Amino acid sequence: MTVVQTSSVADREASWLGRLGMIEILFWVAMAAGGFLLPEHLVLLSQILIAGLFALSLDLLLGYAGIASLGHAAFFGIGAYAAGLLAKAGVSEPLTGLVLSAALAGAADLLCSLIVARLSGIAMLTVTLGIAMLLYELMNRASDFSGGDNGLQGVAMSPLLGLFPFDFYGHTGFWYCFVVTLAGYCGLRRLVRSPFGLALAAIRENVRRVPALGIPVRRRVMTAFTISAVIAGAAGALLTDTTQFVALEVLSFDRSAAALIMVIFGGAGTLIGSLLGAATYLVARDELAAINPTYWYFWLGLMLVGVVLFGRGGLMGWIDNLWRMFRKGRGGGE
Repeated sequence: MTVVQTSSVADREASWLGRLGMIEILFWVAMAAGGFLLPEHLVLLSQILIAGLFALSLDLLLGYAGIASLGHAAFFGIGAYAAGLLAKAGVSEPLTGLVLSAALAGAADLLCSLIVARLSGIAMLTVTLGIAMLLYELMNRASDFSGGDNGLQGVAMSPLLGLFPFDFYGHTGFWYCFVVTLAGYCGLRRLVRSPFGLALAAIRENVRRVPALGIPVRRRVMTAFTISAVIAGAAGALLTDTTQFVALEVLSFDRSAAALIMVIFGGAGTLIGSLLGAATYLVARDELAAINPTYWYFWLGLMLVGVVLFGRGGLMGWIDNLWRMFRKGRGGGE
């Protein structure tokens, strides 16, 4: 009986992973097709990929380690400002700036995680939010360094790999974002399926019992925070590379809140859900703002409430439920 039950669970898990893989393939094929078929929307597609990469970094914390952060924009902003300042200092090759910016964001988070990893619950939320607010105000006041409210201007990026200049229509920017985001996604996908990812899942499920398994909780949390910050910093650098401008908004609470909405909307703990959530959020925001520039937040909030209340697991939960109904209608099993 136990063997049968175990087999049944394994079959359901394999079925779910198969559906997940199909959704992943469809998403990336659709994005690549959009690069060819929607040349007038390349800037929007690039923004979706950048926002998606940022949401992925938060999903590693929230969806897999069960750690919520309200100040994740701090590391996105560090990456964005680092890329801009490096370009102004002469390091204008995009990939070089991307790597250095991501490393700087990771180093900054490693220092912060020495404090944050000791906390939990409301205390952790408060401290992460406080760090982001302090950094926002610091960059706002250091106008000679950061541009303040006017943003960091005069950023000029060199051609990508010395061969592909960033054009006004966003062709180079889109494919640059596509490759970097795909690489980040594949790396995180491998990470969450590794023993490290399983340790994060254990911390999420029952942090008090994990030490009994010989897993150092604080070290794993610090590592997760640092990896997450590296990905967030890379997303910020991508934004600077493609827009050649850094606004103070990259450090704002709205940026952190938007990433949190994307993760919840798409389905925390699925990775691909973060990308779907980013795409849905940005497209809905643009369309709703065009319909009603004043009250579009109301309708976006209503969408979020509807997804949370009636679609457990976000968009990925809805997709899974539809698949189950489809299989049931055909007389198939789970």
